[in-house]
Amino acid sequence: MKATNPSDGSKDRQETIEVVERNWRAEVETARAYRDLAAREKDEKRKGILIRMAEAEERHAQRWEQKLRDLGGEPPVLENTLRRRLSSWWNRMAGADIAIRRMEAAEERHEAEFRDQRDRALAGEEDVRDFLRESAVEEKAHARALSAMVSPPGPRTALDAILKRERWHGRGGSWVADAIYGANDGLGAVFGIVSGVAGATNNQQHYVLISGLAGMLASTLSMGAGAYLAAKSEAEVYEAEISRERAEVEENPEEEIEEMALFYQLQGFSVEESQRMAERLAEQPEQFVQAMAQSELGLSEHRFPNPWTSAFSAGISTAIGAFVPIIPFFFMGGLRAVIVSFGISLVAHFAVGAVKSLITIRSWWASGLEMTWIGVIVAVVTYGLGLVFGAAA
Repeated sequence: MKATNPSDGSKDRQETIEVVERNWRAEVETARAYRDLAAREKDEKRKGILIRMAEAEERHAQRWEQKLRDLGGEPPVLENTLRRRLSSWWNRMAGADIAIRRMEAAEERHEAEFRDQRDRALAGEEDVRDFLRESAVEEKAHARALSAMVSPPGPRTALDAILKRERWHGRGGSWVADAIYGANDGLGAVFGIVSGVAGATNNQQHYVLISGLAGMLASTLSMGAGAYLAAKSEAEVYEAEISRERAEVEENPEEEIEEMALFYQLQGFSVEESQRMAERLAEQPEQFVQAMAQSELGLSEHRFPNPWTSAFSAGISTAIGAFVPIIPFFFMGGLRAVIVSFGISLVAHFAVGAVKSLITIRSWWASGLEMTWIGVIVAVVTYGLGLVFGAAA
């Protein structure tokens, strides 16, 4: 029989103490970060969510502190270190949304760590195993709530930001959005091509016309294909996420109920109300799956646009928008054609913006002027670069 080394138990105990202390430190620092964010947050709803998250992290920290004392350890004194001051400074400089994104990543990291610890030696004690499971679920809920608090970064173009800002009325205007985006893209892209080539070739009609038609064709095919794939992918991603969520509900119903209850708590319901609502919802599995997808991923069931409809509306509108700047070059050349192209393109920019206002809350003239000044910038920059390149050739 193999002899046991008495020092092994002491070593395992010390490792457990180190892990518990690390968990305690992470919870304390996360709670402080949430308090800092809440103190600077002006939106009361977001502020309330951040405060509730801070309180949850503080409860976690208290549990880990008690466990640390039970193991014979003492929580260290956390001073205002240079690392913490730099992190706080960066959060202030980067802005609330960036800071929340960082916290989302931290919560996801903590969730993975807790799940890993639950399956390893640290989970030898049943109370620790249960607490790690609860903590992992709550960290996951926090990450999903944080994700829902900020919009995804990086819209495709400035137009996407405009469309998001102006509150489209539901999904019914999807093909209209494709059409407006296509018209703007075709108009802006080919207007830029025509201006640049005109500047580089001393306004030679032949070259401008060929380049404009090539740009129109390329933009039309690109936008049509992009709209088709986007609409098709949207439905496929939705189905894949729903399937994944359904599998999680079937495999771990109790954990999913607890997670749903936490989402309700983050919305302001009491612990008892949240648990009761989650359990009641779980009695109808399909609705429960839909609710989890909405809470975790921001997905909601709706009619997705037909890919072919999206492709057709985006492609045709792109072709129409792209054709506008090259019309004068069918009938005239030289500087006169460039000036006429510039004039009708700016009118078209204004018209696209004005039409967009029919399904947004902005005034038609403000929307039209916004599109117009963007067109002016495109024309001036590309024509100027064309002149420079033409002179250098």
